[in-house]
Amino acid sequence: MNTKTWFITGAASGFGRAFAEYALAQGHNVVATARRVDALADLAASAPQRVLVAALDVTQADQAQAAIEAALARFGRIDVLINNAGYGLVGALEETPDAELRAAMDTNFFGAMNVTRAALPTLRAQRSGAVVNISSMGGQMSFAGFSAYSATKFALEGASEALAQEMAAFGVKVLIVEPGQFRTGFTGAGLRHMPVIDAYREVVGGTREFAQHMDGTQPGDPYKAAAIEAALAAPQTPLRLALGADAVDAIRAHAEKLLEDLAGWEARSRATSFAPVAS
Repeated sequence: MNTKTWFITGAASGFGRAFAEYALAQGHNVVATARRVDALADLAASAPQRVLVAALDVTQADQAQAAIEAALARFGRIDVLINNAGYGLVGALEETPDAELRAAMDTNFFGAMNVTRAALPTLRAQRSGAVVNISSMGGQMSFAGFSAYSATKFALEGASEALAQEMAAFGVKVLIVEPGQFRTGFTGAGLRHMPVIDAYREVVGGTREFAQHMDGTQPGDPYKAAAIEAALAAPQTPLRLALGADAVDAIRAHAEKLLEDLAGWEARSRATSFAPVAS
């Protein structure tokens, strides 16, 4: 078996923990990172020769660099980098304070960029490997109450799409993962609720209620999502991988509406060039 090294951010729970346990079950090495390493003690004890635990606050570029260096010192290479650390926000844009929006961008977007930039020189030199960025179906579309969260994921997807083209020449794959509703801690401890403005109670109320009551009832099994390895092993790895029937249905409907609007306004859109100069 070809043993690989998986470097995972936010590995203490949810998708990150599922990815770590999956990789170990396949015989791979795992660099499990989190802000609180005590939450990873049992994972390290389960396979001490194949698990490296590292403290990592992804918003701190120096910590990202140190964690990558520790991984290389222990295992010599990184084959799969999974940027999973992040959290959600629910609230209308006007309800979202500037500090909350910036903090979410710092973790969900800039944090992933910090870790990715730290790993890219190694991946380039290896001329192999993969960067897996955990986005969301909310990285393709948004809903009232999720403007801030989707903004972070839209940014992540935009950077990832360009990165895929930049790294292709070096044999490095980039995969954007877009989960729907999965039974992780996202809608519990992983979701921050913004202060309510009365004017938005009806507009955003349904979203708030949905987010509050879905925890523990989501249809998606995070351990099945770990099958991203199949996408990475495919001869033609997709740029985006939707996970969950809800994600597939919503993304398809959104894409169809985009195409409908494009077709409906195509003539007007094309008629924006300078008129031909008469000879």
